[in-house]
Amino acid sequence: MAEFFAMGGYAGYVWGSYLLTAIILLALFTVSQRNLRRRQRELEALRALAPHRRERRRVEKEERA
Repeated sequence: MAEFFAMGGYAGYVWGSYLLTAIILLALFTVSQRNLRRRQRELEALRALAPHRRERRRVEKEERA
């Protein structure tokens, strides 16, 4: 088992690569989650500023009638 983890003398490169990859993937996931939450809040704020499309269309139809 120790030979497997030693990776034939290349353990530092192999395990270091795995660690670096895991850190990068975790960072990408974290940044994506933050952006998603920020965009969702921004969308909610924009929707609060203007009436919904369906509501606006209904009002426009009533005004024409």
